[in-house]
Amino acid sequence: MTTFLLPLEHVTTLDDHLASDVGGRGIERARQLGPAATIELISKSGLRGRGGGGFPTGRKWAGIAAQRGDRRYLVCNGAEGEPGTFKDRALIRANPYQLVEGVIIAAAAIDAHDVYICLKASFEREIDLVKRAVEEFQDAGLCDGCSVTIVAGPEEYLFGEEKAMLEVIEGNEPLPRWLPPHIHGLFATAPQLGWESRATDDSHGDGPGAHPTLVNNVETLSNVCHILVRGADWFRSMGTAESPGTMVATVVGDVVAPDVGEIEMGTPLGAVIDAVGSGVKPGRTVKAVFSGVANAVITPEHLDAAVSYEGLAAVGSGMGSAGFIVYDDTTCMVETAYRLSRFLSIESCGQCPPCKLGSSAITEHLERIHLGTGGDDDLAVIGGWLDRVTDGSRCFLASEERILVSSILRAFPDEFAEHIETGRCPHPRRLPIPKLIDLADGTAVYDESFWRKRPDWTYDAIAETDTAT
Repeated sequence: MTTFLLPLEHVTTLDDHLASDVGGRGIERARQLGPAATIELISKSGLRGRGGGGFPTGRKWAGIAAQRGDRRYLVCNGAEGEPGTFKDRALIRANPYQLVEGVIIAAAAIDAHDVYICLKASFEREIDLVKRAVEEFQDAGLCDGCSVTIVAGPEEYLFGEEKAMLEVIEGNEPLPRWLPPHIHGLFATAPQLGWESRATDDSHGDGPGAHPTLVNNVETLSNVCHILVRGADWFRSMGTAESPGTMVATVVGDVVAPDVGEIEMGTPLGAVIDAVGSGVKPGRTVKAVFSGVANAVITPEHLDAAVSYEGLAAVGSGMGSAGFIVYDDTTCMVETAYRLSRFLSIESCGQCPPCKLGSSAITEHLERIHLGTGGDDDLAVIGGWLDRVTDGSRCFLASEERILVSSILRAFPDEFAEHIETGRCPHPRRLPIPKLIDLADGTAVYDESFWRKRPDWTYDAIAETDTAT
């Protein structure tokens, strides 16, 4: 398969992009087709959102375009912060121009008044690349009347949640709203279920409105110009019927060379681990694979599962952002449950008390079991909180906690029993949380500062003890 999203040579100028088979031609084709036919072509291609949910992209665009409102907005979500994921940053480094071209096409298709591209402030390299790409498109006259703002947001995981992202764009903390962007969009001037509205002003509309807002992921939008130029049938010639095209996968953890690679949808998971991450280390075997922290653990008997939305769902897990965290047979799964649960409990914003209190309690009792001081009563408390941690939740984080921890308890019950019976961990090791700062040349750089992060999103000045690191 020829990769197209991750070219062998990085595209570093607009001239390089325009010299390719696709560059600039996507915008030209979209102008020839018009908004409705552009959306129809994206629908026929079967492109699905690459940010985790896998919602059909054409249907999402059509829904926004049909919404009544005095203003529409487009938001590009590039705030990846889920452990094990680096694909969006890899795409921007490889070719920021295909992303910007996709943004321009999508904005025209839904008649967006303004565009916001959201990246974390710590992604300095990617911010510079996207800014330059936008400026080059504007200077070349390929972004007529297209207002693009680059938003440098906070480090918090919830910045990547689409409802929280709108809050950040409006100058607030990344705290998810109740209603989705297509109902309560950017700079909404009409209150929704009691949520605070904004005063009407000249810059964001002429009257009361919800301002329908389209939110798409970096990878999703990077596919658009290729589909416009090469057609829906070309895109469907790759992948599966339900999951056409390719996926940019990240493979980290206990592998020889952590990396990012473009794979065809439907490729077996074990083959993806071998092709992208060079497989597990000599003498070791795969014990568990996590597709980020939003899906159930995948155990070795399912390494032949197809990396597709339907393939991973068939084994009880999910695609997520195709950020695969691999743990080998030296791993303690009780410790894994504790550390991944801690990530979610720390990143919970606290607006929904069952989520913050429940994930924190689950983490505390998992730590007790991991350290050898826990008992059956700790398992009972964990089970009780898993039943109600999602009560009243505004976003999916609480569901991630439930899905993730429940799956580990079901898949590895003997390890929990052994910890409780022996009062010790049989596989002690320092298990990092693969929240990626950088990934290049087979080396992953993890965010070690996360272990100093408190539940209120502040940081301890001094690193925690070995029992917590």
